[in-house]
Amino acid sequence: MSGRDRRETWVGRSIRRVEDFSLVTGRGRFTADLTAAHWVRFVRSPVAAGRIENIIAPQGATVITAADLAGVKPIRPMLHKFGYVPIDQPVLASDVVRFVGEPIAAVIAASEEEAEDLADGVEVVIADSMAVVRAEDALAAGAVLVHNGVPGNVIVEARHATPDFNAARKAAYRLISVEIRSRRQNAMPLEARGGHAAYDPGSGRIFFTCSTQTPHLMRTAIADLIGMPESELRVIAPDVGGGFGQKMSLPPEYVFLVWLARRLKNSVAWREDRRENLIAAFHSRDQKIRIEGGFDQAGKLVALAADVSANVGAYSCFPTTCAVEPLMALAELPGPYDIRAYSCVARGVLTHTCPMAPYRGVARPAITLALERLMDCAAAAFDLDPIEIRRRNLIDRFPYTSVTGLTFDEASYRETMEIAAAALDVAAFRVRQRQARAKGRFLGLGFATFSERTGYGTPAFAARGMEITLGWEKVELTMDPSGFVEARIGASPHGQGLRTTLAQIIADELGIEPAQIAIVHGDTDRTPYGFGTFASRSLVIAGGAALTAARKVRVKLIKLASHLLEAAPDDIVLEGGSAKVAGTDRELPIASLARAAYHQSHRFNGEIEPGIMEAAIYDPPGTFSNACHAAIVEVDIETGRVEIERFLVAEDAGRLINPMIVDGQIHGGVAQGIGNALLEEIIYDETGNILTTTLADYLPPTLREIP
Repeated sequence: MSGRDRRETWVGRSIRRVEDFSLVTGRGRFTADLTAAHWVRFVRSPVAAGRIENIIAPQGATVITAADLAGVKPIRPMLHKFGYVPIDQPVLASDVVRFVGEPIAAVIAASEEEAEDLADGVEVVIADSMAVVRAEDALAAGAVLVHNGVPGNVIVEARHATPDFNAARKAAYRLISVEIRSRRQNAMPLEARGGHAAYDPGSGRIFFTCSTQTPHLMRTAIADLIGMPESELRVIAPDVGGGFGQKMSLPPEYVFLVWLARRLKNSVAWREDRRENLIAAFHSRDQKIRIEGGFDQAGKLVALAADVSANVGAYSCFPTTCAVEPLMALAELPGPYDIRAYSCVARGVLTHTCPMAPYRGVARPAITLALERLMDCAAAAFDLDPIEIRRRNLIDRFPYTSVTGLTFDEASYRETMEIAAAALDVAAFRVRQRQARAKGRFLGLGFATFSERTGYGTPAFAARGMEITLGWEKVELTMDPSGFVEARIGASPHGQGLRTTLAQIIADELGIEPAQIAIVHGDTDRTPYGFGTFASRSLVIAGGAALTAARKVRVKLIKLASHLLEAAPDDIVLEGGSAKVAGTDRELPIASLARAAYHQSHRFNGEIEPGIMEAAIYDPPGTFSNACHAAIVEVDIETGRVEIERFLVAEDAGRLINPMIVDGQIHGGVAQGIGNALLEEIIYDETGNILTTTLADYLPPTLREIP
């Protein structure tokens, strides 16, 4: 066995997550656990649109308004394509308000309770004006403009059409149209947002602890907006109670907290409550999609047209901009189906509602719903089984390049659908369905097959024309003299289990146990620059960087062992915590190699550098996973109640680092999907007043709804 050949022992095993013990025993450390000298409560707009005429503070209250923030720049995310119109979001509204919940002022007090009481006493005089709430109303001729510089309220619009689309549509045997709307939702992380900014008198730096998915991006953006050197700001993401995309984007509240701590030269804190989170944290989804499919006589989809309108709210989010939903919809709407003629227009529409940000899945729940509904309608029109219509249209040859330029190197669209159908015994279900219908009961069986782009690096983000091109990740590995490994990552996990899975990857390369590896993340002072954890990217990209760095360390360990054991490098095997000479009983503990690298470097005659430290950057083009979800439900047509009898997922996620963690992610995704489909909706009235401000109104799924 050569030095590069070894038996894998950790990748592919369902070992327990190292993250869980502290969390389930109450030993986790969250932003909200920190205390501060000053507490902040934000005064928020009670109306969707209007001009601020006066702010009247109660006697003795310390109130900060936009007038105090001279020199603080507005949040202005940029995109250099697709007709994107850049707009400003002030940290505190200065003249006009554009959605219910927009921060107007901040009250500072010695306790959180006092700050809340004083904030309730602040009177904001606003001359309210007409608001546009729905995207279709904002697009209507003569509609009120949310921002004067954005004509027609269209902040971004992308178009794509294959040259042969019109001819293919004209030649189609049958045209079938579908319209769907994905409801506006909140990502509902268990922990709401919050921040704690502390001034360090010794260095003059600000230590900002916050609940975020992107600590390095937060540091860059906040420092830029305030006008402070980035080196003077340290951002720490401790334990983070979920994010799902909501905590990827920059909240204006975070900018304010850092500015205030710097001004007061003291510590300040803010903890968002659930009402604030529902009205002012980033919303998601809210798309209207119209698609038309042209089918030939055999039921093959030969042309697809789509029109996508995404209600993006009042402002654009940093760093992705509000274009992320419509652009993702346009690029990925064809999904797993073999479509060669395609036309789509996708736009982002400004309204007087809470700004939108990415949420788990980004556009794909809506486009999958639209496309799968089209397939079901086509099955009915052609008198085909819904599974058969899909068989005739799913991509079955690879590699495959889609009409929007996405390359699927491999996939198992048909296979996962067939597995799901067999597991549910569709033929037996149809018999049971007919029997139930005869008794006045309505049973249904639905399938959804989809493709999910994951782990995409700079090429995908550069194609969007983003000012900050997200993508690569870096990992730094250090093995100390005892053989213990520290891996520092720029990605910032918040529930994904990266401390466990990355350790498994590194352990296999180095022939040690995961317990001998510590993954350091979430601290801009201790980790290399990275973009964070979002978009199903971290295990692919940070994992790729960890693997590459570990292989560099492996090469060095083999060199050390080759010298000390007087054996050829190809004969060295790293396993079980030792370096062994294949075919002999000669071996040295890896800890001995590490100690020699640090303490006995003279033995290597300058051929091997002292110490064991390596780093790697990984920037892949991206890859795709796929799955088929199937559900059997019963609907009470009198009350509308939906009872989920069975839910099944056939998933092809490629090579599984830790199957137990993958299963957990799938279970969580299904739970969120059920909530998205049946329960959760942010509702505004026609004036822009938000009606779902508590969990009595906004209904996330509970154990009672999850099968």
